[in-house]
Amino acid sequence: MAITKNYQTEERLKQMALTAYPKLQVDSITELTEGMCNAAYLFTFHDGSKSVLKIAAENRQGRMTNERNLMETEVKAMRLLEQTDSVRVAKIHYYDTSHMLCDADYFFMEALPGKSLYSMREELTEEEKNRIHYEIGLAEHAISEIRGEKFGLLGEQEHTHETLYAFVYELIGNVLSDADKKQVVIGVDAEKILTQLCQDKAAFDEVKKPALVHWDMWEGNLFIYEKHLAGIIDWERAMWGEAFMDDRFRRHTRHPEFLRGYGQTSFSQNEMRRILWYDVLLYLTMMTEGAYREYEDDSQYQWIKPLFEASWNELTLNC
Repeated sequence: MAITKNYQTEERLKQMALTAYPKLQVDSITELTEGMCNAAYLFTFHDGSKSVLKIAAENRQGRMTNERNLMETEVKAMRLLEQTDSVRVAKIHYYDTSHMLCDADYFFMEALPGKSLYSMREELTEEEKNRIHYEIGLAEHAISEIRGEKFGLLGEQEHTHETLYAFVYELIGNVLSDADKKQVVIGVDAEKILTQLCQDKAAFDEVKKPALVHWDMWEGNLFIYEKHLAGIIDWERAMWGEAFMDDRFRRHTRHPEFLRGYGQTSFSQNEMRRILWYDVLLYLTMMTEGAYREYEDDSQYQWIKPLFEASWNELTLNC
């Protein structure tokens, strides 16, 4: 299990719940285990209501350079989405940054109905999956319509970029530095990757206006209820970037019905190059993060490395 998970005793968890919900009595507390980073718990109260608690890591141990102000980012993104009717997110009930009861920030939020798409894939027919992917595309498009002023991580107002290229260069440079520190075998020289990125600067300069990006929209973060998309969780990596940066556009997830729902089923040469670079960013991150979170084995690295190699080879094929 990732060392970033900040577990608390049952007594402490009940104290936290009492502070957030002084009129409710806790019946049960269940750890939610699908997430790979933060500790999370489902609370069931005596009146039948439910709430989810999410607790930030105690410190920066196990964090990569691009993982900064994650809980602040998540709360900001969710509150931003609460102001629109386009995408369903859980409502935040209580957010505590005082560290009086807990050694880290935490928040309680609404428990969304349903289960994650990851957990119920085998229960769905192909037709139902196609419809859900289409609905995810609609949601992705709605998210991308929310615009910012500068490019950067959502939780860092003072550290932003005027251009998308500068932001992507920083993100990839940070991951390469993190990989080097932990001696993660990338298989390509870091300077070669950054040099190639420089050569593709013009492709990024086409994008002038930052869009809201979830970035981590894997199937575990998509809630399904009555066989429809019911909500999106885990906004801790939200950023002001380009919609194509999100997980659903990656080589291993890009579903035709998602693209149809998003409203774009083909891409220009420059758009495709940016998509490949976003592949590289995610795959480098996933190859490296296990060394920081101290996963029990390297199965994630072994799964992702061929995907990285495929996207990298496509980027450099005609260069």
